[in-house]
Amino acid sequence: MKRIDCDLMVVGTGIAGIAASAFASARGYSVVQTGMATSLMFAAGCFDLLGVHPVEDGTVVEDPFAALAELRKDQPRHPYAKLDDDEIRSAFGEFLDFCGESGLEYHVREGRNMQFPTPLGTLKTTYCVPRTMIAGVRAVEEKLPCALIDMQGLKGHSAQQIASILGDKLNVVASGSIVFPEMEDNAEVYPVQMGMALENPRVRGIFAERIRAVMGDAKVVGVPAMLGQYLTKDVMDDLDRRLGVEFFEVPTMPPGIPGQRLKEAFVGALRLRGVNHMLQKRVLCVERTAEGFRFEVGADWPQFEVFAKGAVLASGRFLGKGLQADRTGVREAVFDLPVTQPEKRNDWHEKSFLDARGHAMNSMGVETDESFRPLGADGAVVSENLFAVGSILAHQDWMRQKCGSGLGISTAYKAVKALKI
Repeated sequence: MKRIDCDLMVVGTGIAGIAASAFASARGYSVVQTGMATSLMFAAGCFDLLGVHPVEDGTVVEDPFAALAELRKDQPRHPYAKLDDDEIRSAFGEFLDFCGESGLEYHVREGRNMQFPTPLGTLKTTYCVPRTMIAGVRAVEEKLPCALIDMQGLKGHSAQQIASILGDKLNVVASGSIVFPEMEDNAEVYPVQMGMALENPRVRGIFAERIRAVMGDAKVVGVPAMLGQYLTKDVMDDLDRRLGVEFFEVPTMPPGIPGQRLKEAFVGALRLRGVNHMLQKRVLCVERTAEGFRFEVGADWPQFEVFAKGAVLASGRFLGKGLQADRTGVREAVFDLPVTQPEKRNDWHEKSFLDARGHAMNSMGVETDESFRPLGADGAVVSENLFAVGSILAHQDWMRQKCGSGLGISTAYKAVKALKI
């Protein structure tokens, strides 16, 4: 095995792991990051802070910081109760600076969530919106004349369906389908293929003319998320100029191009900062040492021996395989940390799948102290420099509360600041 020494080992490549690596590398720590297929590939491209509270009522949040104050009172064991507003604002500020460094432009409105159209014909509530979708926010807020256009052969995305469902939320003046240039004979088309093709100015010119034929008097035009893979700003600026309108992307069904953009941009920026990425690999073995931790890392067999002074566990829940379930219970997969869970398996789920209270399964996770250091079975901190961040934390239901990105970013921020190396 090849030996590598570092200050910090980050386990996980989702938004919490990326944030931890970004915060640590900015503070001069040497970082190794490992993880299998990242949940970023399923991301819509936006960053939520808190979208729904109380979740039992399904109340959509307009001011996330006002709702955070209520959440801390209603759920004092929620991870957000271990963070104050200033820490969360600082975490987002530093992370959005990192996004800018990665070539990703984001829009935030202080103390206010925004909404944009989804492929289901609903409005997505979120805190940070990428440049590619911000015109969709304005289309909703200002009722701008809007055209929704999809591509023939693209599965799971219907402009007419979105228009019909969002009829009272959007001022849709035109909707329809076009054939994507140079894919006329394809029975199916895919966002990544089309995104790469649109980086060719010749293809883009044909695409613009086909959009012009459908868009009518629209001032903003929504298309599936496909406006470039690496040259997105150039593609959007050129299309805006050619047609005199603003384009915006409507996310496609995951995995989609917005998640792929995030992954490519973040990994590239972290490599420039010197972060050692071991992607598509996992921790096979870990043990405590006098100085910190020793990890064996590989795909199916140990390829690297990593000695780290500290570690951030950002391995996610069941999708990321941070938590694993069998007939006897749920366990944490890397450090074998205790997992807060009901005593009986029968209590993991409510009888109704759509029960407004949610399922206990979705709030299982790792207990920590105020700095997000995991607690052992005896209630004591496991290690001074071991931290757990993001969705693996107990007492939160990030999917229903629409707080996954915010949880990952803000807990990683506080954890990295608490490192003692």
